[in-house]
Amino acid sequence: MARIFKLDNSASPEYQIDYDNLLNQQQLEAVKTFSGPVLCIAGAGSGKTRTLIYRVARMIETGINPDGILLLTFTRKAARNMLNRVSELIGESGRRVAGGTYHSFAAMMLRQYGHYLDLRPNFSIIDESDSGDIINLIRADLGLNRKETRFPQKKTLLEIFSRHINLEKPIESIISEHYQHFSEHTEDIKKIYRNFNEYKENNFLLDYDDLLIYLLRLLRDKQDARNTINDRFRYVMADEYQDTNGLQARITLLLGGTRRNIMVVGDDAQSIYSFRGALISNIIEFPRHFPDCSIIKLERNYRSSSNILGAANSLMKHSREGFAKTLFTLREEGEKTALVSCEDDEEQALFVAARILELREQGVSLNQMAVLFRSSFHAYQLELELKRRNIPYVKWGGFKFLESGHLKDIIAHMRVVQNPQDQVSWLRILLLIEGIGTQSATEIFNTIKNQTDPFDFSACKVRPKAKEGLIALKKFLRRALELASEKPSKILDLAAEYYFPIMKRHFDDYPRRMKDIDALAVICGRFSRLGEFLAEMALEPPRDASDNNLSGKDNDDEQLILSTIHSAKGLEWHSVFIIQALEGRFPSFNAIKAGENLEEERRLMYVAMTRAKQNLAIVHPKTVWDPSTGGLLFQPSRFIDEIGAENLEKWEISR
Repeated sequence: MARIFKLDNSASPEYQIDYDNLLNQQQLEAVKTFSGPVLCIAGAGSGKTRTLIYRVARMIETGINPDGILLLTFTRKAARNMLNRVSELIGESGRRVAGGTYHSFAAMMLRQYGHYLDLRPNFSIIDESDSGDIINLIRADLGLNRKETRFPQKKTLLEIFSRHINLEKPIESIISEHYQHFSEHTEDIKKIYRNFNEYKENNFLLDYDDLLIYLLRLLRDKQDARNTINDRFRYVMADEYQDTNGLQARITLLLGGTRRNIMVVGDDAQSIYSFRGALISNIIEFPRHFPDCSIIKLERNYRSSSNILGAANSLMKHSREGFAKTLFTLREEGEKTALVSCEDDEEQALFVAARILELREQGVSLNQMAVLFRSSFHAYQLELELKRRNIPYVKWGGFKFLESGHLKDIIAHMRVVQNPQDQVSWLRILLLIEGIGTQSATEIFNTIKNQTDPFDFSACKVRPKAKEGLIALKKFLRRALELASEKPSKILDLAAEYYFPIMKRHFDDYPRRMKDIDALAVICGRFSRLGEFLAEMALEPPRDASDNNLSGKDNDDEQLILSTIHSAKGLEWHSVFIIQALEGRFPSFNAIKAGENLEEERRLMYVAMTRAKQNLAIVHPKTVWDPSTGGLLFQPSRFIDEIGAENLEKWEISR
């Protein structure tokens, strides 16, 4: 009789990695919990990425097939970096884990299982440029490229369609909320959308949004396909879950809902991308989909000093939604958050620049400092001050001041008034006139440059259509010349009035760009002479089209960071300045008007504060003229009160 040897499967596996000593208690709990649904609330600076890496490693070491693990991230780089680090920990098996963005995963699944939807595996994925070309074809076929009134350009149409899909709102709602100046064309825009989808379907084309739509249909409507995919990926993890939109959340739940081995990781307090369609409700309502889910909070912060965390915690106590948590650290207490009240925008810029230089002298490198702001134009005055002091910087989010085309156009008109021999500026403003190309613009300049009256175009030979434009330009230049001895703000107002119809023709988002011109007008108002204003802008005539950088020393390895808060998420610096902490700017007027947006504005402030490791300063001007409302902004941000006086140290400025 054969002897039966019984295997004991209950014995704990031997691990290569000393998880107990490499992770804190909360991280360890998240790493060890494989089975069942898990919601991991990862506070700012709490080691979220490290936790995910060690969780994947432990799963593989425990015996889970790496081919059955799926890690969804928001960038391919994030997935690649995480899985590379897993492989460094446990070997090549880590590279067998399926990791990538929602879009790349969707493309892979549709190639393999798209036949369930009658989708050929050789479908083409088209990018924005391809989509734009198709839109132009459809516009031409429908005769919409010959409309008498302004019709949205292809880029704007694609933005409308993408918002419709990702925000899951009707096209008419998207137009009324964001593109009201095109509301008269709503029915035609909807017709283009229908024809666009028909064209893609007939030609087996998918754009980026289609990838998610088709994957959702596959998982939701085709039971056999969903079962096959669920059998293949038995463990599902989704990173940055607070940033998912409705489509991505439903895809995630369908991927992990059958076997229920699903973990979503994120921080509701850092949900700041609603304008992209991100829904904070996805992470908040996860326990509703899985009432028995384990909720694990990572609250130990490895980034910031205790005082900075105390200020951030105090702010978030006022939040009306989300999961309660308290960040803590074992680091030193550190300095309190500085609260700096300045007289105006100019003094704010002076203070920040001076403090940056002071920190630099103390040994903090420029690339370990960041200035954060709610909107790109909030930093314009500071950029001028940094340029004046020759402090190199790089700007993330939005354009650098005067790098955007519409502002460069305005400045070019003013430069021609000051210096009629400025060929670069002449060519720029002439090319804005319909019917004038590069060759004719050069010929016009050569004709007028030696004239006694450089604003006389009578000798210039141009097409009839261009003549109207030259007449309007001549009228503006003559009126501006009469004002040359007065304040430059009058010339700028005149230039903006002349330029407005040109801007409408060239930019679909011209209402937003008007705000930039308003901001430029505020700065211009501080100068008494046109030459002084243009000199302060520190713009020499560009050598070529790419020579438009204002940031100082491009090749300097050490650069200060200027960034919108949205672009700064996930990063950290030794010292951080948050500027324009003023009602109407941060929080924005739109958020104040629509109360539901205030919650996200608070989260935005929280994200900004938790980027700082050692020094944090919140700065605001006492008064700022706001062109959009025609009034003064003078009330400090409500978030300052929410942070609490006990967490702040007031600084007084002495010149």
